Amino acid sequence: MAVGILRSNRIAPTDPRRAYVENLALRIDERATRVAPSAAPAYGMPIALSRGEPERLYGAAGLHPYRPEAVRAHGLDGRSIPAWCDNLLTVLRPAERNPTYAAPLHKDLGNLGFPAQSVRSIVNH
Repeated sequence: MAVGILRSNRIAPTDPRRAYVENLALRIDERATRVAPSAAPAYGMPIALSRGEPERLYGAAGLHPYRPEAVRAHGLDGRSIPAWCDNLLTVLRPAERNPTYAAPLHKDLGNLGFPAQSVRSIVNH
């Protein structure tokens, strides 16, 4: 999730790290989710949240279909990072795409120096 989106929801993200998760692709419909299997990794930012913030974030209207999944992220610095990835229970139809939601993710990934192919995939999906 983009840091700006978290902050707009009164969530104070800490310790962001550039990383990727193998065998999962990022899919953005009305919201973002990860789908498996995928030959390409999903790039993003594992972010630490304080106690209660995940419940507050995913308790917001429209976010109840998300469920946490334990994943192993790989930091671009070479470190392995245990993380939670919140995924939609059902994959939405392509007609439900939300370019307004995708734009800040695209911008953040580009500004943070992620591989160009993964940045392009955010808007070209």
